[in-house]
Amino acid sequence: MDIVIRTAVPEDYAELGALTAQAYLDDGLLGDNRDDTYERALRDVAGRAEEAEVLVATLDGVLLGGVTFAPPGSRMADVAGPGEAEFRMLTVARAGRGRGAGEALVRACVQRARAIEGVTRLVLSTQAQSAAAHRIYERLGFVRTPERDWSPVPEVPLLTYALELDVPER
Repeated sequence: MDIVIRTAVPEDYAELGALTAQAYLDDGLLGDNRDDTYERALRDVAGRAEEAEVLVATLDGVLLGGVTFAPPGSRMADVAGPGEAEFRMLTVARAGRGRGAGEALVRACVQRARAIEGVTRLVLSTQAQSAAAHRIYERLGFVRTPERDWSPVPEVPLLTYALELDVPER
């Protein structure tokens, strides 16, 4: 059976929130002096769903991961400017890694961004240690935009990537 990408429903929220927080913890993305505020944000899927579109990847009914797609004007966007959409909090459970769930979620964000009139670019922020995610982004045509790198807090530098949407998807 194929991976299914769909909009998260309230019944998914608790499981996706726990999965996202655990994946960030397991991957060392919350740091040694982790920010409990951000961990709470990772768990708050219902809050994200009010401000953006939360997507999930499932296989045979099992939740493998999720992502938050922020269209223009969304309060969930951190780095998007005019004419840009953004995605955040891409996560795949350890058991789902290597099965294409992460790439399927990113492709779904690309499709959503392309469907919005006036959106010419899809952007994202990522931590340097997220090498597997970087490989997905680069494979799909995203390029690093170091001039946009930023830090939400001093000890968490974030790298940025962008995809020009007039370029055909790879």
